[in-house]
Amino acid sequence: MTAPNDTVADDDALYVLTAVLLTPAQFPSVLADDYPAACATLALEPYAEGYGLVLGQDGSGARWTVVVDDVSLVAVAIAAWDCGMEYDLSPDDRSVVCALPGWPLPVAVAAPGVAAPHDPLPDPEAEGIDPVPLTPPDTESWGPAQRRMGADEIAHQWSAWREQIDDETAFTTPPGAESPGAETGDGGKTGPTPGAETAESGTEAVAEGIAESGAEAVAEPEPASAPVSEPDPHPEVEVQGEVDAKTESGSGAETESGIGGPEDAAAGSTAEAPSGVHPGVRRALAQAHDYIGTPPPPGRVRSSFATGDARMLRADGPGWSLVARTDDIAFILLDEEPGEVLPVGRGTELPKLLKALDALAVRPA
Repeated sequence: MTAPNDTVADDDALYVLTAVLLTPAQFPSVLADDYPAACATLALEPYAEGYGLVLGQDGSGARWTVVVDDVSLVAVAIAAWDCGMEYDLSPDDRSVVCALPGWPLPVAVAAPGVAAPHDPLPDPEAEGIDPVPLTPPDTESWGPAQRRMGADEIAHQWSAWREQIDDETAFTTPPGAESPGAETGDGGKTGPTPGAETAESGTEAVAEGIAESGAEAVAEPEPASAPVSEPDPHPEVEVQGEVDAKTESGSGAETESGIGGPEDAAAGSTAEAPSGVHPGVRRALAQAHDYIGTPPPPGRVRSSFATGDARMLRADGPGWSLVARTDDIAFILLDEEPGEVLPVGRGTELPKLLKALDALAVRPA
């Protein structure tokens, strides 16, 4: 999504490279979990109408993020670029709210005829109080920003991720098991183990977990390695399967494979939970359920178009991100599981949760 390069040879001109929206329904989730927090990251007031962020270079090649309040203009430009059309994005000076040094997102292109992208030099008249230049998050580490970016990529490549989950085998109880328990996978290279019987309901036990765990918040862990970045068209995932509802504890069998980390570490994470469901998944679902009774800040839950009558949901909370289709399963990413993608089977309770979240979510105009 790049704009035609500005051809005006002016040291004060902004050579526009790309733009993004900053609104309650659509904002770079790399900035924060919700719209007000994203605005606070850029020292902006969280106006309901939102902003447009225009990313470009000045005549010296310095990176700048220009914030404008003409959201419609930026939205039209983005739509044109997405369709492969040229569009000269030239915001009126009266619409400019501020100019921030640096870029909050990575930009793969640069303006021709100027120096390579670099941070602006400090303003000698600012007396050392210049704002710190914005920088994209480090893709070599793992933390809240990388977790949200990973969830965004899954939403953008839903089909590629979804096809890795076999509904007949991924969320199941092994045949002939007298006492259902956690079942490990086959090493994470070939996907879920086939030949298992389908459990009655996986999410009933998750609902039990919602009642047990409440809305307990967790501190963000220290950044680790192995971020989720641009998922492979044929990714490997850790399967956080459905749980057998027939047992009192709700424990069931599932298969696991890892992504972005050692296979033995991935296989061990689910076994830690008595129910067979990763405790972080139970916590995330519990907190997402709490949003229904206590609506979160704008943008914490967002709904966008998907194929058919379905909607694509994105939700975030302290230490977790959720991406789901309202007619399908969900994927959860956790701060405490670097690079792991944890699918949640549909069962009987997940559809109710997704429907309720979609009802309170903000949507693009």
